Order: sequence, then C-alpha cells, then structure tokens
Amino acid sequence: MSEAVVMTTGYSIKAASELTGITEDTIRYYEKIGLLPRAQRKENSHRVYSEGDVELMKLISCLKKTGMPLDEMRPYLNLSRDSNLSEYPELYDKIQIHKRNILEQIASLQQIVDFIDIKVNEGSFVEKQRNEDCTLTGDVKRMPVRKK
Repeated sequence: MSEAVVMTTGYSIKAASELTGITEDTIRYYEKIGLLPRAQRKENSHRVYSEGDVELMKLISCLKKTGMPLDEMRPYLNLSRDSNLSEYPELYDKIQIHKRNILEQIASLQQIVDFIDIKVNEGSFVEKQRNEDCTLTGDVKRMPVRKK
C-alpha cells in the first residue's frame, strides 16, 4: 500500500456511518468521486476519519436532504471552515435561491397537510361543502424523501 499511515485515532467507517446516517458504501463512493477527501489509514489499512471529516459528511447529508445535487455541493464543500460565504457572491446567491425553493416546497406541503386536516375533520375525503384545491407546487421531482 502506497498511502502513509498517518492517523491511528478517530472514527472507523462504521462509526462515521452511524454518526452521519450515511451508509459505508456511500462514504466510500463520496471518497471515490472526490466529494470527501481520501480517508487516512490505520496500520491495518482500515479507514479512519477525523472530527472534521465527520462534520463534512453531516454537511453533505444535510444538503442532500434538501435535494441539492452532489455536483452543486462541491463549491460549498471546498470552502475552508473560516471562509465567509458573503465573500463569494455567486455561491451566496445560489444558496439563497436554493433556500427559497425549499421554503416554497415547505409551503406547498403545508397546503397539502391543511387539505388533509380539513378532510379528516369533515370525516370524509369525498367532497362535501368545500372545493379545496390540493396541488403540489414547485419542483416535485427533487422533493426530499423522508425515511421512516
């Protein structure tokens, strides 16, 4: 193995997976495509992750839940920890647009929840007095999936 053994303490891939909710296979994939830096290795060649690596995985997980594609995450992940996002107007504008889209999705979903509540309170999903509209606006193909 050509990689130097640098780190002997930290998180195993299993521990990192448990802390972040990202599967071990996905962590390996993120390393392979360069979304995560290559993991340091123990003497037995097992991966070991620092606290910073785990925090980066949590950020990726959070952005992924918002529906952000992996390639769009890259510029944010490449910023240093002490970077100020306002120094990068293009990235700042993009994340604000992304946030606005998420807020629109939330409002749309709340409209659906309200519709369901009305129907449940009426005791029937069959139309009675109201002719409420139940439509989902926004980019529905990129809506995050909630795990049970």
